[in-house]
Amino acid sequence: MSIVSVKEIRKSYNKGRTQALKGVSFEVEPGEIFGLIGPDGAGKTTLFRILTTLILADTGSASVDGYDVVKEYKDIRRHIGYMPGRFALYQDMTVEENLSFFATVFNTTIEENYHLIEDIYEQIEPFKKRRAGKLSGGMKQKLALSCALIHAPHVLFLDEPTTGVDPVSRKEFWGMLQKLKRDYNLCIVVSTPYMDEAIQCDRIALMQEGTFLSIDTPQNIIADYSETLWAVKSDKMHRLLTDLRLTPGVKSAFAFGETHHATIDTRQLSIDGLTAILQESGHKSIDISIVEPSIEDCFMNLQKL
Repeated sequence: MSIVSVKEIRKSYNKGRTQALKGVSFEVEPGEIFGLIGPDGAGKTTLFRILTTLILADTGSASVDGYDVVKEYKDIRRHIGYMPGRFALYQDMTVEENLSFFATVFNTTIEENYHLIEDIYEQIEPFKKRRAGKLSGGMKQKLALSCALIHAPHVLFLDEPTTGVDPVSRKEFWGMLQKLKRDYNLCIVVSTPYMDEAIQCDRIALMQEGTFLSIDTPQNIIADYSETLWAVKSDKMHRLLTDLRLTPGVKSAFAFGETHHATIDTRQLSIDGLTAILQESGHKSIDISIVEPSIEDCFMNLQKL
């Protein structure tokens, strides 16, 4: 039985002029890490607020841990942990005071569920007397996760938990989530704008403008990618993107790190042919190679469909 069930949820703002969610549906299984992957404005935070009973959907239905998000919202709040996108703890309280407060709210103690947060909290325990507002981004992240876990929730909702933290802290954070899943079979629903984090999830939903472009495992989404993909570089990278988009046989092109990724109609264009075209346009130091798609490539391709 699914631990999170969403059916045709719709939500709009500004008297219906802004549609945040356009009839999304999905299921999440117990012990699964499910990722909502998409840019700002995709509808991720609105969906999280509905599932954590903070706002009501316009239409549709949803349940968490067997409870209806509207009729049984008080039961849901006892069984979920929620880490919002913005740091929402009490900044004038110390690390220890914040954790104790959230344990008390749920009628438990730090000692009762310390095993859940031990690996996380021991990294910030040396700073337990420091006010939360004085912590670094990575330390705030660990404190917020500890507070969301201290009452032993059945489902953990994390809204863009790694936004604004350094790459090392991002890696550590995902290691913590994988351990929670492995050791406690905890269901985790997480949102992120970082496409490279999708591979950390068991399944993902690629979101854009309130709709799902695809729901599957990251591996299956990549396997379904059917385009020929080239990575292209030259000495004039800014102009190169424009020139690629104007080249017959190039179906799409976008910046990707230190290169540009281009999808190619190989009936019209070869690597040698593209090299010659770019040389005629004044490009030098041209490097073109066939590459395997990433989740970001899949996302960009699905946007076109």
